[in-house]
Amino acid sequence: MAQPTTPSPLDQRDRAIVLAALALLTALAWAYLVYDARRMTAGICEMCMPLAHAWSARELALVFVMWTIMMVGMMTPSVAPAVMLFAGLNRQRRAADRPFVPTAAFLAGYLLVWMLFSLVVTLVQAGLHRAALLSPAMVSRSPYLGGGLLIAAGLFQWLPIKSTCLRHCRSPLGLFITHWREGAAGACRMGFGHGLHCLGCCWLLMVLLFVVGVMNLVWVAAITLFVLLEKLVPSPWISRSAGAILPAVGIWMILKS
Repeated sequence: MAQPTTPSPLDQRDRAIVLAALALLTALAWAYLVYDARRMTAGICEMCMPLAHAWSARELALVFVMWTIMMVGMMTPSVAPAVMLFAGLNRQRRAADRPFVPTAAFLAGYLLVWMLFSLVVTLVQAGLHRAALLSPAMVSRSPYLGGGLLIAAGLFQWLPIKSTCLRHCRSPLGLFITHWREGAAGACRMGFGHGLHCLGCCWLLMVLLFVVGVMNLVWVAAITLFVLLEKLVPSPWISRSAGAILPAVGIWMILKS
């Protein structure tokens, strides 16, 4: 059996650069969220607390930006292992004088999925706003809406599609082996494909922000950590525990109303 090779100083430098870039991107996104949360507390954050009237195109754009930055901050940490794996395959290809694929293009394709999700959820939020179902702090005013989302998110944790998407998120090597595509566009497509699997297992957890508060950074951080834990720890009980707790809380919320 071949002995594992020790990473060269060049490999270690490349890994450090990729990790530093991911950490910086995450930190910048969270810094912006903290900034907006403070402005929201002071009542001056137009992006965080849209006015009571129907939203203008500018206000829709501001909310879309908020969601996009939030998704970058929440999802970049959990995609880090896949990005590092992609970067490692790039190093091997470069060592073999094969075409080099930009790692940033893979990440861009992944984040594009969450940008599109941000667009959809922005339109959903606008609809909830028009129906007066959200408070100025962007929290559900209806126990039936909040409870229903909690029940749906909990039940989703038990569905086969959740397990399938989560399995792909944990082990993206199969995607790279069977669907490798050359060039920046190919890397972006691979990132987009990986992002779709990630969206498939996480989207309802993100929608729960309408229950706990879209700009409640404590809950934003808690959901981020849960998503990261789900992907890093190969235990079904993490998802199943949420699948048991969330519906129970949702039913309690509806019954006490």
